Amino acid sequence: RRLEAYPHEFSGGQVQRIMIAMALAGNPDLLIADEPTTALDATIQAQILELLSTVRRELGMAMVLISHDLGVVAENCDRVAVMYAGRIVEQAPSNQLFADPVHPYAQGLIGALPPLDGPRRRLTAIPGTVPDPAHMPGGCAFAPRCALVAEACGLAAPPLAPIADDRSVACVRAETSRRALLGIAAE
Repeated sequence: RRLEAYPHEFSGGQVQRIMIAMALAGNPDLLIADEPTTALDATIQAQILELLSTVRRELGMAMVLISHDLGVVAENCDRVAVMYAGRIVEQAPSNQLFADPVHPYAQGLIGALPPLDGPRRRLTAIPGTVPDPAHMPGGCAFAPRCALVAEACGLAAPPLAPIADDRSVACVRAETSRRALLGIAAE
């Protein structure tokens, strides 16, 4: 009955399931799920995420989940890479990143999330706007919005560098962050 239907005749959840079926038809080793729950209500979103999790487990398939929904990321990912202006600025195991973000942009993202438990707190906003890709600032792309900006931030884009086991950050303040995570006193 649905084989002859047009895409606009399906609900958002049905379209997502069809796209997942199409992506899995070739039995891939890796599924790239780019915003798989966008524009879906909470119930359908949960069903789609459960479907992806079940299929991934049954097929022994890896999945890269791309999303702006940090709640979805926190619940469904083992590792997280935070990107800003097309570059990874921090990567870490999910539990570590959400408990203690190091890069100022990652801190801003986590700070903008309302707490689920504990006392209410004022949400923080990241000042400024995302740079125009055609006119990127020199050095770190986040520097014009960063509260911790230093002179070195404008010189060159910092490389993604390890600060602890299984954790990397692209920030000129990475050495300070690494020392704090490892409990090493400043010299």
